[in-house]
Order: sequence, then structure tokens, then C-alpha cells
Amino acid sequence: MSLSIVKSVLPGGVVQIAPRGEIDVDTAYEVREAIAEVLAKGRPSRIELNMRLVTFIDSVGISAMVAGFQTCEVSGVKLVVTEPSRFVHRQLWVTGLLGLFGAPEPWFADSTREVLPGA
Repeated sequence: MSLSIVKSVLPGGVVQIAPRGEIDVDTAYEVREAIAEVLAKGRPSRIELNMRLVTFIDSVGISAMVAGFQTCEVSGVKLVVTEPSRFVHRQLWVTGLLGLFGAPEPWFADSTREVLPGA
């Protein structure tokens, strides 16, 4: 599976970068480049990395996210992760990096969580 990235401007000067697919050794550079492109065009108030549609991320992908975070820090721009898929959330939690990216809650496909009988 390949990776596609959609960039959009949200209210308040926030730029959203939304990767879709797998972020791994073959595609991680695309995430770094997307962040660099946004910073080359200006200084948004914040960059949101919406990870809802990311199905897989490996250590190279995580490294690309950290490199993007550091690039943003140097530029005075806050980089946060929003709506991480359960897989991404788990990877960030296991690596101890969840807090670095704003400690987002995992995104659930069905926002109406199942209520167990008798609960």
C-alpha cells in the first residue's frame, strides 16, 4: 500500500497534514517533505498531523515524525498529532512519544462507543 498526503488550511491559521496509508521506510520521507513544504510557505500557528487514516507506522515513520517536530520547534511552530488511528496511538504510546505530540486520544471509527448491557 502506498501513502497519500492531503494538506489543508483550517481556521486560525492551522495547517492540517493528513497522511493516508502506511508510513514506513519507503514513505516516511513524504511526511518530512510535507512538513517542510508547509514551513517553506510560511509560519502557520500550528501544524496538525491528522493520523486517522494511517494504517501502519514503523520506526522510520516515527523518526520522520520526530524530525518534523524538531523542524517545527526550530521554526517556532507547534506540531501536534490529531485523531491517531489505534495503531499509531499504540506505537506512540509504546515509544514514549505520545506526550511529545500533544497526548491525543485514539480515533475510533464509530464515535458512539459501544455500551455494554447493564453498564
